[in-house]
Amino acid sequence: QVHLVESGGGLVQAGGSLRLSCAASGRTFSVCVMGWFRQAPGKEREFVAAISWLGGFTSHADSVNGRFTISRDNVKNTVYLQMNSLKPEDTAIYYCAVDLRGAVPHSTQSRYNYWGQGTPVTVSF
Repeated sequence: QVHLVESGGGLVQAGGSLRLSCAASGRTFSVCVMGWFRQAPGKEREFVAAISWLGGFTSHADSVNGRFTISRDNVKNTVYLQMNSLKPEDTAIYYCAVDLRGAVPHSTQSRYNYWGQGTPVTVSF
């Protein structure tokens, strides 16, 4: 059983920054893909960013490209999402997820096997 625990969410003014963390446990992580998704009120959950555990290859959604950066610490089994230049439209619950069979970062939600409980991010005007 894999456990994912997100942290780092909160309230921030537009233009500010936050760093989200996702601590993974329950197994040894080797070949897999870790992803961040978000769901705003009244909207579908959407892809934000993903990273391959081996190699650290990344993929970011167009809406966050240049503002958000995904990274990982293999020793701590933790994935991060550095969010800069935040906008009110970034307000959402942010979820961490893992695809235990993936090797290349991707945005296909159905391929992610385990999900965290989410951490809320609110960006005020």
